Amino acid sequence: MPAPAPAPPVGAAPAPFPAPAHQPSAPSHELRAALAGVRSEVAKAVVGQDAAVSGLVIALLCRGHVLLEGVPGVAKTLLVRSLSAALDLGTKRVQFTPDLMPGDITGSLVYDARTAEFSFREGPVFTNLLLADEINRTPPKTQASLLEAMEERQVSVDGTPRPLPDPFLVIATQNPVEYEGTYPLPEAQLDRFLLKLTLPLPERDDEVEVLARHAAGFDPRDLAAAGIRPVADAALLARARAEVAQVQVSREVLGYAVDVCRATRRSPSLSLGVSPRGATALLATSRAWAWLSGRGYVTPDDVKALAHPTLRHRVQLRPEAELEGVNAEVVLDTVLGSVPVPR
Repeated sequence: MPAPAPAPPVGAAPAPFPAPAHQPSAPSHELRAALAGVRSEVAKAVVGQDAAVSGLVIALLCRGHVLLEGVPGVAKTLLVRSLSAALDLGTKRVQFTPDLMPGDITGSLVYDARTAEFSFREGPVFTNLLLADEINRTPPKTQASLLEAMEERQVSVDGTPRPLPDPFLVIATQNPVEYEGTYPLPEAQLDRFLLKLTLPLPERDDEVEVLARHAAGFDPRDLAAAGIRPVADAALLARARAEVAQVQVSREVLGYAVDVCRATRRSPSLSLGVSPRGATALLATSRAWAWLSGRGYVTPDDVKALAHPTLRHRVQLRPEAELEGVNAEVVLDTVLGSVPVPR
């Protein structure tokens, strides 16, 4: 049985979804083929970010939010726009700026002089896929406006809860926190992101391909001209999620996932380890990856493969560890190497 490629650690780009470990049923095969088609459509505009696309597909299967981090110019926004073009879902984009207010995202009550009453005007958060562009360039007050939406999938204004559409995903981009004009996201908000995907600088061949496409007339502002078309919708995603929910997880693998998370809480390099919500997130992403791999059960290798993108943003380094050059990736590697793997 082939082990799934890590999806997606820093600097690595795994091959497309692994070949099924057994002959899948017809519905499963069709659903996986449709999601593989999403990858193909995104690849018409984005070069060399297969690992991030895999992570976004997993998030769609888990109804989880995604944080994309990378230096400016590595196609973070283009990646999300291409994904939305490949999905038949409602999509809105918010450019997070220092002067953005919470009501600009959630919506607000507006006074109607004709009726002498207040009515609610929906903000851009009322959509299926919300692109929160450069989320860490707005102050914490505005960042916090997404907390309820991300966790409860509703918005409360004037004491009245208003449900958001289903599915609802936030895909946020951010520049590294050491860049000018950024506000670090609070731990409570980071923990609400299912995955944190890092977009590395492209390899030389990929960068040459990017330039070749631009030389041939590719316009990143005109995705329709690139030929991207919707190949999946909310109904298809719901069917796929129902199948993912049937993926079996043994007690031993559950214990392994818990042990990995608990080990982060004992790490001398961390001041904050993974919470129980992080453990449930690791279970969800591992099941989705197992299903994409064509299996009806989760293996320890699935847990290992998704540990970095699922947990890297849920841990906080001690200052002395940062001074020594330790980062979250190194700590997670150490944890995975120290926790016994069930046979």
